[in-house]
Amino acid sequence: MARVWKALTDAEDMRRWYFDLKEFKPEVGFEFEFAVEHEGMNYHHLCKVTKVIPQKTLAYTWRYQGHEGDSLVTFELFADGDKTRLKLTHEGLETFPKTPAFARKNFEEGWTQIIGSSLKAFVESDDAGRG
Repeated sequence: MARVWKALTDAEDMRRWYFDLKEFKPEVGFEFEFAVEHEGMNYHHLCKVTKVIPQKTLAYTWRYQGHEGDSLVTFELFADGDKTRLKLTHEGLETFPKTPAFARKNFEEGWTQIIGSSLKAFVESDDAGRG
C-alpha cells in the first residue's frame, strides 16, 4: 500500500505516470495546477487538496480555468491481501460545460487509462520502489 500511496502523493513519482506537476504536497489546502492538451485544445487544470488520510484517502477539487464547473476527485486505498485496491471517484462532472469535450465518457476513458494502465504499470515496475 505504501508504494501506491507514494505514487499518488510524491510529485516526482506523479510526473512519471500522471501529469507534469511542478509540485505536489499531500496537505489539505495545497493548490496545484497542470495543463493537458487534448484534441488540439489546451485544458488548464486547477486543483486544491481537500482531504488527506495517509495511506488511505486523498481528495482534491478539480476544475478548469476558463470553464464553468467544479468537481472532486477522491482516491481511496484498501488492503487486499498483499495487494492494494484503489477506488477512484470523480464527482461533479455534471457541473462542467455540456459539450463533447466534457462528456462523462471522456472522463471514464481517461481515468481508466491513467489508473488502469499508467499507475498500474508504474507501481508494478522496479522504478516505483526506488526513492
